[in-house]
Amino acid sequence: MIDRYTRPAMRAIWSEQHKFETWLRIELLACEAQAKLGNIPARDLKEIRDRAGFDIGRIDAIEAEVQHDVIAFLTSVSEHVGPASRYIHLGMTSSDVLDTAWAVLMREAGLIIMEGLSELSLALKARAKEHKHTLMMGRSHGIHAEPTTFGLKCAMWWQENERNIVRLQRAVDAVSCGKVSGAVGTFAHIDPRVEEHVCRKLGLKPEPVATQVVQRDRHAEYLSAIAIIGASLEKIALEVRHLQRTEVREAEEPFAEKQKGSSAMPHKKNPVVCERICGLARLLRANALVGFENVALWHERDISHSSAERVAIPDSTIALDYMVAKAVWLVRGLKVNPRRMLANVESSGGLVFSQKLLLALTGAGKTREDAYRIVQALAMRVWEHGGQLRDLAAKDPAVLAALKPAQLDAVFDPGGFLGNLGHIFKRVGL
Repeated sequence: MIDRYTRPAMRAIWSEQHKFETWLRIELLACEAQAKLGNIPARDLKEIRDRAGFDIGRIDAIEAEVQHDVIAFLTSVSEHVGPASRYIHLGMTSSDVLDTAWAVLMREAGLIIMEGLSELSLALKARAKEHKHTLMMGRSHGIHAEPTTFGLKCAMWWQENERNIVRLQRAVDAVSCGKVSGAVGTFAHIDPRVEEHVCRKLGLKPEPVATQVVQRDRHAEYLSAIAIIGASLEKIALEVRHLQRTEVREAEEPFAEKQKGSSAMPHKKNPVVCERICGLARLLRANALVGFENVALWHERDISHSSAERVAIPDSTIALDYMVAKAVWLVRGLKVNPRRMLANVESSGGLVFSQKLLLALTGAGKTREDAYRIVQALAMRVWEHGGQLRDLAAKDPAVLAALKPAQLDAVFDPGGFLGNLGHIFKRVGL
């Protein structure tokens, strides 16, 4: 991801400095556990703790020669520590450090994203309450269906976002799993109590059965949760893009005072942030596929997963963190146009009342087939020639034979669409 779009807290998690600090912390905790088991003399443990450090430039230089990042790191640490460094990495393999560090970093990134999702929930909840009764056109297939409210739309987004918080928490719990069990996960050269100590201190669970790596179904679940959240944000952004179209103009993403929408056309106000969210959601779905591909490895492990996840996991968390921040900005600053919403409801000549008229006729004794035929014929005349469905219904002999004027008035009362709105809001706690 491009640095200028990466928020500082997320950038810090995926920095080289923090990665190596996490590696070093794992190694020091392992040494601490080994010392408790009597495998490292107390004076050497103190020497390791006091002198342990690394130099990123030196690590890069060593890796250029040895072509192994963990060896390069350990060599740099040993240069700081001196002779006592012979006790570092006892009985461990590279993946013990790498995969345990992945767990720490993925959890840290996930918690930051969850903070953002909580902000988004508050914003969506507020807009749902604000626009609970703001009537607007409901659409199916892009065509006018029946009226709904903008608040109900926001309530639906809020509920989905609440599920995403739970979903991401499950995924964070799944990846919060470390492994310090040696070359193929058998603890052949290291006491299981070392792993227990390291994981406990890091707030992780030990992988119950490991090979040389923590199993990648965990990482696939994490990337899947991220992709689902991205799809939910895309849902919001795509809806706003539709509502901002010139022909609709029911809502608009924020537009700054000095912002410019087009290099050629000064009148343009484009939903560029919404489009950005939609585009990045595609990236998250593609990266989720990488997670699935990484589950199956040769035997106890190969490293076909390694290069791919070093891109997919940081990029996905960085992109989603950005998307969530922009979604919060979008929802809080969204310009809603209730007058335009009402005008659009009224623009189709009362066709939105067709089902209410159908039900009124069946309630008056007509068969559904006859009632449907009557209403559809009237509706098609409105579609083809304009006018108002109510006016045509009030002159139609079949309708007049079945419904009294007061009943017809009730059919075309827009308030009838929202009679159970309170039930829905109460059901979700709004």
